Amino acid sequence: MPAIRSRTTWVTGLLASAVAASLMTAAPANAVNGSTAKDGSYPFMVKLDIGSGERSCSGALVEQQWVVTAASCFAEKPTQSLEVPAGAPKLKTTAIIGRADLTRDTGTVVDVVELVPRSDRDVVMARLAKPVMGTMPAGVSTSAPLPSEDLWVAGYGRTKDEWAPDRIHYGKFGVGSVQGSDVTLTGKSDDAVVCQGDTGGPAFREIGGRYELVGVNSRSWQGGCLGSESETRKGAVDARVDDIAGWIQSVSSRTLLARSQWKDATYLASGYFTGPDNGKRRMDLFVIWKDGKASLFQGADHDDPKQPFSAEHQIEKPGSYWTSARAITGGKFTENGSDGITVRWANGKVSTYLHVDQTGVHDEVTLRAGGGDNPFWKNARLITAGRYTENSLRDDLLVIWEDGSTSMYTDIGTKGLSGWVQLTKADSGWKNAVQISAGEFAGKKTADLVIRWNDGQTQIFPGVDTAGYHGSRISIRPVGSAWKNAEILTVGSFVSRSDHPNDVLVRWNDGNLSYYPGVDTAGTHGEVQLVG
Repeated sequence: MPAIRSRTTWVTGLLASAVAASLMTAAPANAVNGSTAKDGSYPFMVKLDIGSGERSCSGALVEQQWVVTAASCFAEKPTQSLEVPAGAPKLKTTAIIGRADLTRDTGTVVDVVELVPRSDRDVVMARLAKPVMGTMPAGVSTSAPLPSEDLWVAGYGRTKDEWAPDRIHYGKFGVGSVQGSDVTLTGKSDDAVVCQGDTGGPAFREIGGRYELVGVNSRSWQGGCLGSESETRKGAVDARVDDIAGWIQSVSSRTLLARSQWKDATYLASGYFTGPDNGKRRMDLFVIWKDGKASLFQGADHDDPKQPFSAEHQIEKPGSYWTSARAITGGKFTENGSDGITVRWANGKVSTYLHVDQTGVHDEVTLRAGGGDNPFWKNARLITAGRYTENSLRDDLLVIWEDGSTSMYTDIGTKGLSGWVQLTKADSGWKNAVQISAGEFAGKKTADLVIRWNDGQTQIFPGVDTAGYHGSRISIRPVGSAWKNAEILTVGSFVSRSDHPNDVLVRWNDGNLSYYPGVDTAGTHGEVQLVG
């Protein structure tokens, strides 16, 4: 049962549940009697005020505009049924995010405007009226909790001596059994108890400073909590989320792309930035915006072709150094691990960031210094990374210069720019190339180059390597086509997974966003409109 303002009502509910024969019918649980969290701790934590104080619950921010909590928070009679109507909550609901101490004015306060419930467990997704910026959401586990595994549990509810504490409390719990949609938990210390107060609080792992949601507080015996001194049992049951992580992603990604003004996107780069290709999830998308903001859209694990990304992570705020970027490309620049980004800056400097994740770009390698007497790379107009040398463990860099010449730098990585090969001399025809990207459309031993020309024609150059361009150019869009309105394009795996990145994502000049799945030498095969 969620925390209820009336003590009499709460006690009646507790006594009714206490006579139940099993833990499965114990009173719905809420908060954690344990240690007090310091300011700034667990910024993904959410305090829910339902019905202007009628009920109080906890939750976890899993996407900038979505919270995962318990359906019993919103059920009319949670001890009898967890059924919650989809749509706007019946009672006005306000969420406080990122406020470890409720007496302060930190964090964000925003209304909940939509509920999306699960029918098979005590879980509901709650959509916020606006996205929460500057707060890192919790990840959602895709691996089941293991028996005896240690998890952290947190919440805002009562403790052994406080009826309505002002701070988050947390404790370490051990996993008991994992059965169906439930996981049982037991405190690792006497004061680690899930108490009456905040249904929906998270059970989570902490991995390298990041938090991963494993379960949602659902029911507890509440032994040792204020108001239940006669109860000695302290076990709790959480609703699992690992086996519905794809559903959580598919719900939360519904509002993801529509929030951004895509006409302000100036550069796109695709790659497996947040982890290596696992054969399932889609590629991530790195975006630089006109105002200097940088975002990372994380590739989704679910199969909805209209929602290729699961979350947006703000890498840098407006006005950052990314205003100086003049060309970017994603690629594999280390022999093992995830992809990185190569950037040509306004002063001619060329950098490779070997690793990119939800927190930013890391491990910069300066490939060419900029400014001063070394202005040469200011003339690099378009760049793209791809596997242009057969059996290479790292990607190569193909460049189109201002004079229309093209060249390649092989094996980009920690050693810098090496292995320079001129592919074509200065040619006014190549000055008409507007966008380039690397893909694997033709099944050759090396990557193909896709070029969008300024007249709308879009062509594939199959099997590019250090010897140059081979075979006939394959036109996937004719001269005068609507693709003359494609301002930015990048190639990647954005739909169902395959062995080759061969979907083309396009940002159009009107700000719409779409992609073409499974492009090959026969052309494009349908369009999936994402925004617009």
